Amino acid sequence: MKKFLLLMSAMVLAANVAVNAQSVLSDEIAYKIKREGFSNSKIEELTQFMTDQMGPRLAASQLKLRAEKMAIEKLEELGFSNPRAEYVYDFAKGGWDNKMNYVAMTAPYYCSFAANPKAWSGSTDGLVRGECVLLEAKSMADVEKLKGQLGGKIIIMPATQTYEMKFTPLASRYTDEQLAELEKDPRAESGAARRMYYGSSQSNREVQQALMALLKEEKVLAIISGGGTFNVPSSRSVGYKVGEPEPTPEIILPIEDHGRMARMLAKGEKVEMELNIKNEFTDNQKINNVMAEIPGSDPNLKDEIVLIGAHFDSWHGGTGGADNASGCIVMVEAMRIIKALGIKPRRTIRLALWGGEEQGLYGSYGYANTYPLDNKNNKVKSDYEKFALYLNMDNGSGRFRGIYLEENDLAFPFFEAWKKPIESLGFTTLSPRRTGGTDHMTFNSIGLPAYQFIQDELEYNRTYHTVMDTYERLSLSDLRTDAVIVAWLALNAAMDDARIPVKPGYPENIYKKK
Repeated sequence: MKKFLLLMSAMVLAANVAVNAQSVLSDEIAYKIKREGFSNSKIEELTQFMTDQMGPRLAASQLKLRAEKMAIEKLEELGFSNPRAEYVYDFAKGGWDNKMNYVAMTAPYYCSFAANPKAWSGSTDGLVRGECVLLEAKSMADVEKLKGQLGGKIIIMPATQTYEMKFTPLASRYTDEQLAELEKDPRAESGAARRMYYGSSQSNREVQQALMALLKEEKVLAIISGGGTFNVPSSRSVGYKVGEPEPTPEIILPIEDHGRMARMLAKGEKVEMELNIKNEFTDNQKINNVMAEIPGSDPNLKDEIVLIGAHFDSWHGGTGGADNASGCIVMVEAMRIIKALGIKPRRTIRLALWGGEEQGLYGSYGYANTYPLDNKNNKVKSDYEKFALYLNMDNGSGRFRGIYLEENDLAFPFFEAWKKPIESLGFTTLSPRRTGGTDHMTFNSIGLPAYQFIQDELEYNRTYHTVMDTYERLSLSDLRTDAVIVAWLALNAAMDDARIPVKPGYPENIYKKK
């Protein structure tokens, strides 16, 4: 009898799974999506528009506001409904834009450098020249010895990164073996090992805080740090809030240039530099998302939302090509494909180009607190029950090889059914694994079905958060394929009779007291 009951339970479960993923769009629609996406692609046009023409899009900057207006005009031109910028989050740092950036070594010989000011750092007083000092302090006693010696100097911070030659390709795609590994469920081994975190010691933090206070007190000309390889500086920021005194100018040099000066100073050579850095602060304490829709047509389902998105903000050095114009390009093109086919989805398909992702997922968090949640009052809104799916792209321009399903077993039957017509495009892998670092986490953390794609890395880890993140980093053929895949998945989710359920225990667990 026990075996019989187990068998019956299994059969009921299988039947429920079948019902939950009962509708898949026809091969004819798959063909039309591929034809529109490959034969009438607007990827090239959108790519130039969102990199070369828009430029950098640092959160709350003047260039970000300019890009928002440009994007809204483009979405209107493409015929989407209600293109708009929505304010969703306060941003105490305000706006910051770099207006001048000249950095050079003048002694023992002249050499101009590719440099990148840290975001929200201050300006020099026009063109300034000064002697360089290698800052080395490991204790509070060392900090005391430096007092009175740093005024008017250019500070070279110690090297924290060294270059090691690698014998692996700069760009790569997933192998069949790697994809097969991603299909394995890691939960069975989750207790086998623990990740250890070794934070900086309290004494080390105190030394660093004392050092930064001393540099500010002594009015050094600038602080130079190393970051980024292949003579390409990386992008970072400093702590700042609107109304505070303008911070000391801080500049990132590639580790090759920074290391050269640090080594010479360590050997006692005299090193001098000249700088002309102008940065502009604006009191724009708002994070905005850019939104648009293709409205739903089913009277019973039109208020339910299939959300597709990518973060719109970038760092300031390059034009945010791989991180993350690539995701925005794909999502806009996917919407264009659906719109061009004249198919009226049953559910509303909403495009979200998030603001402030690089500074802390602010755009998607603000959206979650505007639509499905009311965090101020610890309440779940009716929109929570209308959330059908979120698809996110934020790992460069590499081709989609599958999707991370965040340990949500309830999502597998849907994607298993939907992926059949796009397996020929390389979309084959359904991974139970979790992945982090981008906006899908906002929704997944509250139990909603939100997923990031598995992508070929290409040159992403070499490129992102550097001044090299430009048009040239994008694979247009991969972007075309990705847009077709998003259009197909989003349209299936918008037309399916059923929806991927929220994770068991939600929304009850969102505001559960610990």
